[in-house]
Amino acid sequence: MTRAKRFGTAAGGAILLYVLLLLNILPTPLIPTEVREQILPTLPWWTLVSTGSYLLWNMGWGIFNFNDTPQAYQELMVDIKTAKDYLRERGVDVDS
Repeated sequence: MTRAKRFGTAAGGAILLYVLLLLNILPTPLIPTEVREQILPTLPWWTLVSTGSYLLWNMGWGIFNFNDTPQAYQELMVDIKTAKDYLRERGVDVDS
C-alpha cells in the first residue's frame, strides 16, 4: 500500500468518525453533551492550525540547519558537466 493510499484511508476514517460524532450518531458516554457540542465544531480549525504550526516549524528548522549548500553546489556542477559531456558526445550543441 502506498503512502497516498494509507493517508487517504486514515484521513477518510478520521473524517467519517468526526461526522458520525458531530451528527450524534456515535454516542460519547463519558463526555457531557454541552462539552461535546462546544468541542466538536472547533476540531477542524484546531487540526488546521496545528498542522500549519508544525509545517512552519519544520520549514524553519530546515532553514536553520541548512548547512550543506557548498557540497550540494559542487554535486550539482558535476552533474551539469556530466550531462553536457554526454550531450556533446551525441552531437547536441549545449554551449549557446
